[in-house]
Amino acid sequence: MSSQQPHPQVRKRRVFYIPGYDPIPPRRYRELYRKEGHTQAAISGYEIDISAKKGDGGYGWHVTSQQDGGLVETDIDVLVWSDIVRDSMARSIPVTYAQMARTAWIYITTGTLWRLMQLRKGPVFAALYPMGMLLVQLALALLAAWGVVAGLAPFIGWWSLLPASAVIFGLMRWFRKIDSRFFAYYLMHDYAHSARMKGEYSPAIQARLSQFAGQVSLALRLDFDEVLVVGHSSGAHLGVTVLAEVLRGPGGPSDQTLSFLTLGQVAPMVSFLPQAYALRADLQYLSESEELTWVDVSAPGDGCAFALCDPVAVSGVSRPGKRWPLVLSAAFTQTLSPERWKQLRWRFFRLHFQYLCAFDRPNDYDYFRITAGPQTLAQRYMNRAPSRSRIQKAVSKYTTVDA
Repeated sequence: MSSQQPHPQVRKRRVFYIPGYDPIPPRRYRELYRKEGHTQAAISGYEIDISAKKGDGGYGWHVTSQQDGGLVETDIDVLVWSDIVRDSMARSIPVTYAQMARTAWIYITTGTLWRLMQLRKGPVFAALYPMGMLLVQLALALLAAWGVVAGLAPFIGWWSLLPASAVIFGLMRWFRKIDSRFFAYYLMHDYAHSARMKGEYSPAIQARLSQFAGQVSLALRLDFDEVLVVGHSSGAHLGVTVLAEVLRGPGGPSDQTLSFLTLGQVAPMVSFLPQAYALRADLQYLSESEELTWVDVSAPGDGCAFALCDPVAVSGVSRPGKRWPLVLSAAFTQTLSPERWKQLRWRFFRLHFQYLCAFDRPNDYDYFRITAGPQTLAQRYMNRAPSRSRIQKAVSKYTTVDA
């Protein structure tokens, strides 16, 4: 199971995609892949076709692609944890505000927020945004209620508190209903989920990750030229734990190629927390492994990711034997035309998904060449130097890997 002796050309590939914190059913990822894959193929001059998944198992699809003179068959599976995400999302407005207070307390009192601010300001502002937006919404509701009381109190006295309370309730319900415009509740649930156990995985997440590891291990025993795990956003650090479990367990055939691609990672949001012992240990272990290739791609234009921050190094768990990840920039300002960049620049959440989309000026990062092309990840980036602007200094206050 070594990436040091890759197959000359990939004919059959298995891809496991781990989404970020997303309650949406996995079929959206198939539609995104289909739409953006066809767009990228037209731009880059290759062929790609998406069809229904072959065989049993979880949700996925089959890809046939003709690239660089090679025909490649790829099976893509989405490793689903959206049910856990939905269960973690508070349905009550007061509970969400309680989550906000607890999450802020954890990040501030542990010193984690201050350490995160020494990396990239964008994701820290993204973390503070839902708290600020929820407080603004509460303030507006209270202000409207105060107006009702001021207007009615001279006539009905304390009875004015009843319509004032109704105004607060109505406005807060309305803000919650239109959260698809603001993402305040969604992001608050995301950060609360990460902070709830101060970086420790919940039993539900741990059980699901072990299930994912079993699926990857099985694929490594089958006839694939490359097994590629892709982790996006929160799925990146979940993928670290999945592959650490795979590599610590019984190995597959010696000629298997195992690859790991992380996109728009937010690992420091968890690895910097005091009880993230398991994640820090997995980061350290995976970074020293000779049994895989790990490439980390992000872009400074993505304000929701810790762009070009080496997740192992900044978490303070690098050792002399560190090999991975190879940190690369997707360089949105160069790989997107000025017109396209102008369209997307302020659409922060859309940019966070750009790694899974087409680029109209593609460079050496092309999601559809990586997942459906004839080269392994190791072959594609064999002579690629890491980004010169990557951040490698140890920043985390908590660096222990043993509980």
